[in-house]
Amino acid sequence: MTTATRQDTSDAEIAELERLRAALQSAREGMADTVIGQGDAVELMLIGLIAGGHVLLEGPPGVGKTLMVRSLARVTGLSFSRIQFTPDLMPADITGSMVLVPDSEGRNRLEFRMGPVFAQLLLADEINRATPRTQSALLEAMQEGTISAAGKSMALPSPFFVLATQNPIEMEGTYTLPEAQIDRFLFRIDISYPSAEVLSGILNATTGIDTVEQSQMITPDDILQLQKLVRAVPLAEPLRKGVARFCLLTQPGASDADADVTRYIRFGVSPRGAQSLVLAAKAHALLSGANHVSVEDMRAVLQPVVRHRVQPNFEGRAADVDVPALMLRLFDRAMRAN
Repeated sequence: MTTATRQDTSDAEIAELERLRAALQSAREGMADTVIGQGDAVELMLIGLIAGGHVLLEGPPGVGKTLMVRSLARVTGLSFSRIQFTPDLMPADITGSMVLVPDSEGRNRLEFRMGPVFAQLLLADEINRATPRTQSALLEAMQEGTISAAGKSMALPSPFFVLATQNPIEMEGTYTLPEAQIDRFLFRIDISYPSAEVLSGILNATTGIDTVEQSQMITPDDILQLQKLVRAVPLAEPLRKGVARFCLLTQPGASDADADVTRYIRFGVSPRGAQSLVLAAKAHALLSGANHVSVEDMRAVLQPVVRHRVQPNFEGRAADVDVPALMLRLFDRAMRAN
């Protein structure tokens, strides 16, 4: 390959990267037209999408969690499916089941009917209103991108992105998500009540005659390309070692565990959590226009990555330990060691 050919290839790759970044920014701006006052949450949802993870939205009813997901489906063009989780929901209602169907000769045969999980963007609405058994039906789908049924494994559409909403556990009729499932979410994003100014804007946009028509800003193929590019974003070795040190500091029982962790924390950041932190930081860097991961990228995604993974023990809950502040202190300590 000649020098000129290599240069042309490089220029084409740079142009394609800039096109994908522009499409992603357009998607974020398009969502802002309908999801008012939740810019940070929208950005984290897009980061989770291009990082190839899944996102858990937590907040009280009526704050726009479902609206965010539907808005994301419209601007991305992803095939969309919604499951309303209820106490009587069964695993087969999610994955699908075998049914008897008549063939051309009038005889019945077994056929697998796909459930709503066979979509590119799955909204698991109020996931913690279903029993743990049904919640666990999503485990294989979220981790492997496949469903096992009728004695065989079936691949889910690509990209496959689960956005689950849950109500605070203190609310009536909720079940705690199993630790194994909650660890499979890249982020947990907390959605709170809006301020008076934001609420005024929401009322103006939603109670009048005019409505905002959302259009597709990015394609599923673009998202698959971005997911590959995220993994290619460079991460310096000192930062990678810093993430490893941070995770050990958060794990009670580890030789490097912080004293407050040993006393107050039940579960720390797992290896999957470390992977999530790195991928989310790479996605944040790509979305921000950077060509490598910085400490600032990691700090920007630290809390949504760890808030659902780090669980205080009984003493920690009794002492009302500020877990987010503890995690930030440990992260800064691990990075200073570089």
